[in-house]
Amino acid sequence: MKTLIVVDMQKDFVDGALGTAEAVDILTNVKNKIKEYIDNGDEVIFTRDTHHENYLDTNEGKHLPVVHCIEGSDGWQIYEGLYVDGCKIIDKPSFGYIGWNEFKFEEVELIGLCTDICVVSNALILKALFPEIKVSVDSKCCAGVTVESHEAALKTMSMCQVEVK
Repeated sequence: MKTLIVVDMQKDFVDGALGTAEAVDILTNVKNKIKEYIDNGDEVIFTRDTHHENYLDTNEGKHLPVVHCIEGSDGWQIYEGLYVDGCKIIDKPSFGYIGWNEFKFEEVELIGLCTDICVVSNALILKALFPEIKVSVDSKCCAGVTVESHEAALKTMSMCQVEVK
């Protein structure tokens, strides 16, 4: 079975506190990719960047002092129209989820936001945990903080044997 991991497609990253035009631009591609996996009977997992009221006091908050993805807020929610009932949601407190080893993946594709932070972090964690499976990223379903950092992250993943489509 193939698994699609939809990384942090949350309101705050699309058109909220840290939103970008590039994030808005990938919405149709992301929705179509999710539908493709669901229609094929494959697994879809959503990750959700999850912070708390003390965000600005955290290490991340000191480096990125923009309050975002506060648990329970509108900005924390998966972007409207993307979530499909029955899919798993993983709330992660940082860039990369460190519990992927609890899964039995055969093949993984990642899409979402931000290419240069959370997508690359999770792709490299997955590749380290599962070096013999195919890990891929669909570049048309990802956006970075900037176009340049998006491209740099894709190059980094490619160098680490993550297939970039």
